[in-house]
Amino acid sequence: MNFSQVISEELKIEEWRVAKALELMDQGGTIPFIARYRKELTGHIDDQVLRELAERLNYLRNVEKRKNEVSSSIT
Repeated sequence: MNFSQVISEELKIEEWRVAKALELMDQGGTIPFIARYRKELTGHIDDQVLRELAERLNYLRNVEKRKNEVSSSIT
């Protein structure tokens, strides 16, 4: 599943901005750090939107994980 595409469609944000924000989060960047010091890389996404992105990413990853667990238990 392409998480950045799904989230960008849901939040109506360009996919490249979402993808870069998710990449920075995966590299260990905190929301305040990204909002303050990496804003040029994300197209100036503010901290509130970054929190929404992080929450949605966490939810989607958990759904994907659960889907894989159920699928493997069926087989």
